Amino acid sequence: MLVPVAHGSRDPRSAATVRALVDEVRAQAPGLDVRPAFLDFDAPSLGEVLDGLDGPAVVVPLLLGSAYHARVDIPAVVAAAGPAHPVRVADVLGPDPRLLAVARERLAALGGEPRGIVLAGTGSGHAAANAVVHRLAGDLGAVAAFATTAPRVPEAIAALQARGAERIAVASWFLAPGRLLDRVHEQAGGVPVAEALGAHPAVAEVVLARFAAATRPLLAAAG
Repeated sequence: MLVPVAHGSRDPRSAATVRALVDEVRAQAPGLDVRPAFLDFDAPSLGEVLDGLDGPAVVVPLLLGSAYHARVDIPAVVAAAGPAHPVRVADVLGPDPRLLAVARERLAALGGEPRGIVLAGTGSGHAAANAVVHRLAGDLGAVAAFATTAPRVPEAIAALQARGAERIAVASWFLAPGRLLDRVHEQAGGVPVAEALGAHPAVAEVVLARFAAATRPLLAAAG
C-alpha cells in the first residue's frame, strides 16, 4: 500500500494538485492501493489513514526537501499512530533529475529565452535543505532564492540585473500552487514565474520510485 502524504494547505489549489498527482500515480500503477493523506488543513489526516491500514504500507512524503516535516513531523505521526501493520517512511521526492527536468519544462513554457534565471523554493530553517536548492540552481544555471528565508526573490533578481541580465524568469521549486508560490509571484514584481511542478507524469514516476525503494525492506522482512 502506498500512502502519499502532503503537507496540506488552506489554498484549495494545493489539495486539488495533490489529488491529481495521486490520480496520475494510480494510472501508472494500476492495481496499487494508493491512499493519500495530509499533515494539516486537508483530510484525511495521516493518522486517520494509518489507523485504517489493513496491511503493510509505505508513506511517501510529497515534499521536495528533507526539512522539518520530513525529518520530524511524519515519523512522529507514524510513531504515535502505532499502526497494526509494518509502515516504512520513504525518502522525499527531491532532489531528483526528473523533477529538475520538469522545472525546466515549466520554465520553457513561459516562452522566450531568459538570460537570468532564479530557482525559487520554499526555504527552511534547516541549512542542508536550502543547500540542496542552491545546488539544483547551479545545475539549472540559475541562482537560488526562497519565499520564506534569505536570499529572497527580489534580492536574486536584483543580483542578476546587476550582472547585466535583461530577461529574467523565475523557475519554481514547488510541488503545487498555493500561498507561498503566490508570494513568489508578488516578490518577483512582474518578472515571469513558472508554474509549480504539479501532477506531471515524471513527478508520479518519482513517487513510485520512492515507494519501490522503501518496499524492498518490507518484502525482505516478510520473508
